Amino acid sequence: MNPNKSPLPELFKGIALFTPGGDLIYCIDSSKKGRWHSHLCSALQSILDLPEPPHFLVPLYTATIDHWLDPRTGKVKTFAEAYPAVMRHQALLNAIFNTGNLVWQKTPWHEGLCDSMVLATYRSNFEQLWENHDLIVRLEVSEKSTDSQTLSTVQQMPSQTQPYILRLFVAGHTPNTENTLQSLHGLLEKYLGSPYTLKVIDVLTHPEQAEIHQVSATPTLVKLLPKPTRRIVGDMNSKERILQMLGILNKSNYSS
Repeated sequence: MNPNKSPLPELFKGIALFTPGGDLIYCIDSSKKGRWHSHLCSALQSILDLPEPPHFLVPLYTATIDHWLDPRTGKVKTFAEAYPAVMRHQALLNAIFNTGNLVWQKTPWHEGLCDSMVLATYRSNFEQLWENHDLIVRLEVSEKSTDSQTLSTVQQMPSQTQPYILRLFVAGHTPNTENTLQSLHGLLEKYLGSPYTLKVIDVLTHPEQAEIHQVSATPTLVKLLPKPTRRIVGDMNSKERILQMLGILNKSNYSS
């Protein structure tokens, strides 16, 4: 999901916030005066329907970049750093900030800054943060924006373009799995009027994912977004069951 993007200015500070699952929200601050971590957390709350802004992600899952003008040489220089937990996302950071193959510096880690065991205590209440929803969201800000104006803009983003996030849990890639996937894909293409992401997870290869999602039998189809979370276990040939689970059974685009 991407809001409309404006071109990158020549000089700016960029701030990126990741989730443990790999989703990304970032902003460009050309004034270099804003502290936008709170806005990014509030945007994640709105987009992923979280109970509150996930401020506990800061600074563990953040990265920053600064394009600045060296007064001695008159040339633009770049300083980019990321915390250890997000160093693996350098290619994505370079893509969104248009920095080619820049090697990011690892932000010095201070013991006690964020305890992983403490972070894990949030997981039960913020389960969406540990899922990958394929989100890359640019939050548009301006130096004249007030907090209320900025958040009002953010809250309007998902209401118009919120996608369906689906997970299909299977046991091995068998002919039955292929038939189920083809049938489900055809149904979604025909009846689902919103953008969607369908990810297939093999519980034999990724048993931890089955545990996280409390999947005890296959096939299981889980709808993560829009809320509420719903699931179907077993027979995937019932068009009516699937459309009812998706919440579109009574919509005008349904016909038997």
